[in-house]
Amino acid sequence: MDLSKATNLPDMSGLDLTFDIIDSHHHLFDMQAVYYPWLTDHQEENFLLGDYEALKRDYTVADYRADTGPLRVVQTVHVEAESDHDDPVAETRWLSAMMGDAGMPQAIVAHAWLHRPESENVLAAQAAYPAVRGIRSKPRTSATAASRDRVQGQPVSMQDPAWRTGLGLLRQHGLSWDLRVPYWHLSEAAEVCALYPDLAIVVEHTGLSWDRGEDGLAEWRRGMTALAAMEHVHLKISELGLAGAPWDYHDNRLVVREAIEIFGFQRCMFASNFPVAGLRIGYVDQVSAIAHMIRDCSTAERTALFHDTAKHFYRL
Repeated sequence: MDLSKATNLPDMSGLDLTFDIIDSHHHLFDMQAVYYPWLTDHQEENFLLGDYEALKRDYTVADYRADTGPLRVVQTVHVEAESDHDDPVAETRWLSAMMGDAGMPQAIVAHAWLHRPESENVLAAQAAYPAVRGIRSKPRTSATAASRDRVQGQPVSMQDPAWRTGLGLLRQHGLSWDLRVPYWHLSEAAEVCALYPDLAIVVEHTGLSWDRGEDGLAEWRRGMTALAAMEHVHLKISELGLAGAPWDYHDNRLVVREAIEIFGFQRCMFASNFPVAGLRIGYVDQVSAIAHMIRDCSTAERTALFHDTAKHFYRL
């Protein structure tokens, strides 16, 4: 099966796509300017979409714009692309130097470890760049739902006191947190989010609902509901792809509709996760499919999802 081809896409020929879009999550790669160990040195064992050989190349602003095609992408947010985490400011420095001439991105979500002695200094260095709005620092998670308990209480886990203290430091610099964990850790993440009600948090990739069976979706739903109960937590409608299956419209529509129902349009924002999502679906097809999924919503609701929520959250 060709996993690069989306399945069950409806007829979207008459769909209105003439609305402004803020892409709240994408990446750019420059192999000469920035060191990305996962793209050049070693294979990521548990990559969310399996084989990612096609990503091991530069992905430039021109590439991104070619992918967006005729869509009206008016602003973007670059999320750290797993560059060398021992020198996370290098990526921010490169992006800040090129973004003026390139016209994008308008905001940066940078990386900083949260548990290290130097974490406070790194956060200060990242926050010194005007475009930096937030931090993505992934906590330790398990490779499977069955092994989830093995990481609890480990260093850099969501129970690690040093990691929790470091997360709280984001508030001192006016930074938000991009939260990325698989669905089986969402309920634990909700406990962490409750510690800092004054920290703006956004859950990435629709909560990574990787198990679309009844039990998997039930656990995803519980975690998402716990997160949505806190007004400072938002959601990115993004990365609906699965490691061993094609991007399927009907399957993903169920997840998207329920996720928006749980969080509400005012706390949901579109994110492309390109070029990674391109392993499963084209940019224009992705936007079209999501727009088709919500075609019965109001114009104001569509505007919130594709533009306004991201604008407010990332202060664009």
